[in-house]
Amino acid sequence: MQTLSEEKLLARDAKRDLNAELLDAVNDLKAGKIGRVSVATRDGRVVESPVARARMATHMSQSQFATLMGVSVRTLQEWEQGRRAPSGAAKTLLKIAELNPDALIAVA
Repeated sequence: MQTLSEEKLLARDAKRDLNAELLDAVNDLKAGKIGRVSVATRDGRVVESPVARARMATHMSQSQFATLMGVSVRTLQEWEQGRRAPSGAAKTLLKIAELNPDALIAVA
């Protein structure tokens, strides 16, 4: 990676709008577009939530994905946090969302 001189750094930073960048980052977090959802298991392991991974594959917020799945946002959150497990049909839809998100979106 090339390091920039002090002059180039100042020129680059002068063009940035940090307020807008921070606001965009907060909005992305709130919409669930970025971030990693992990779950701590009873034996102390931390694993990534497969439900969250499926949702992130569709690039949808929690509320959008819950609507697509036909469940409440709270139910989706409980799935993502490992407090509840999806039913058989929901598991199938989640697998489709993870492997082929466009197919799930097209059907909905």
